[in-house]
Amino acid sequence: MALEQNSSTHPLLPPTTEDQRFDWLRLLRSRRVGISTFYRLMHDHGSAAAALAQLPDIARAAGVENYQICPEGVIQAELKAAGAMNATLICRGDPAYPTALSDLDDAPPMLWSIGASDVLTKPQIALVGARNASSLGGRMARALASGLGEAGFIVTSGMARGIDTAAHLAALKTGTIAVLGGGVDVLYPSENTKLAEDIVAQGGARISEQPMGLQPQARHFPARNRIISGMAQAVIVVEAAARSGSLITARTALDQGREVMAVPGHPFDARASGCNILLRDGARLVRNVDDVIEVLTPMTKAPQDAPRELPLEAPTAPRSLAEVARLHQRILDRLGPSPIGEDQLIRDLGATSKIVSPALTDLELDGRINRQPGGLISRIS
Repeated sequence: MALEQNSSTHPLLPPTTEDQRFDWLRLLRSRRVGISTFYRLMHDHGSAAAALAQLPDIARAAGVENYQICPEGVIQAELKAAGAMNATLICRGDPAYPTALSDLDDAPPMLWSIGASDVLTKPQIALVGARNASSLGGRMARALASGLGEAGFIVTSGMARGIDTAAHLAALKTGTIAVLGGGVDVLYPSENTKLAEDIVAQGGARISEQPMGLQPQARHFPARNRIISGMAQAVIVVEAAARSGSLITARTALDQGREVMAVPGHPFDARASGCNILLRDGARLVRNVDDVIEVLTPMTKAPQDAPRELPLEAPTAPRSLAEVARLHQRILDRLGPSPIGEDQLIRDLGATSKIVSPALTDLELDGRINRQPGGLISRIS
C-alpha cells in the first residue's frame, strides 16, 4: 500500500462525540504513532476511525509485520481511571485547549486535565529553575509568581522541587498550572502531593499529555517542558545550572518564538551559571516583576466558543508517512550512545529545527532517543 499523500486533504476538527474521542485516544496510543504521525493519519484519512482501520495495512507497507493497534480495553481502562480522578480529556481545537499551545507544530493532540479548565486559556508566564534552589532563589520565585498573579497572569511550571514548587505555592490564590511529566494522576515528587491537591482546590489545574497512571521517566521531561514553554507568553528562569532541564526549556521557548527572561546571579554560584549564560546570549534581565510587565501585557482575548479548524502540518513538514519514517530513520542513523548537540544534529541533517524538532519529540516519546541536559541527544539501544 502506497504511503504517499492523498490527493484530498482533511481539516482537523475536534471530536464532538464520545466515540470520536475514544478513537482519537486509541489512535495516539497505538504503537509507533507519535504526534506528527497522528496528524498525518488524520490529514490523510479524515477521522481517527478511518485511520485506525488503515493502520495495520500502513504498518505492513512500512515493513512492520503483525502490527496490532492499541486494544480497546487499554483505552477503556484509561478512561475509567480518568473518570475516577475527575480528569477531563481536552482535544486540540476544543475551546478549553490552551490557545498558545495550538500554534506549535508538535502540539499534543490531547491533554488530560484535572481542575479548572478556564485557566488554560488565560495569559500565562512560565517560571522554572533549579530543583536545589537557594534561599534567595526561592524568595525571588515567590515574589515573581505573586506579582505576576496580581497582574493577571497564570503562573505555569512543572511542579518539581525547588523553584517550581515556590512558584506554584505563591500563585495558588491567583491561579497556577502544573504540567506533569507522567500521568496527570501521578503526583511526583511525592512530597508535593498536598501542593498538587491545593492547585486544583484553589482554581488551578494539573495537565499532562501522558496516559493516566504513567510513572514519569527522565525521557518524559523534555517533552513536558515544550508544553510549559508553549503555553506561555514568556519563560522566566530563576536559577539554573549550565547543563540543566531549565535551559532546555529556555531553548525550546526560543524555538517556539516565546520571550525568554532570566534572573542574574553571582558568577561563583553554579546555580546561576545557566541564567548568566542566557543573559549573555540576549535573554531579558529580570530584577523584579516590573521588568516582566514592562515587556508583556496580559492578553485579554477570550477563547473562541466555536471549534477551531486547525492546520495539520507546517508547510515544510514531511508530506507523507513514508517521509516521516525516513526522517526518523535519518535521525537515528546519525545518533549513537554518545550524545551530540541538537544544533549539530540539525546541521548534519541539512534541515531546519521546524522540521526536526517534532520528529525528535516523536522519537523521544517512543523511547528511541534520550535528551540530556545542555541540549544533548543520544540514541537508546
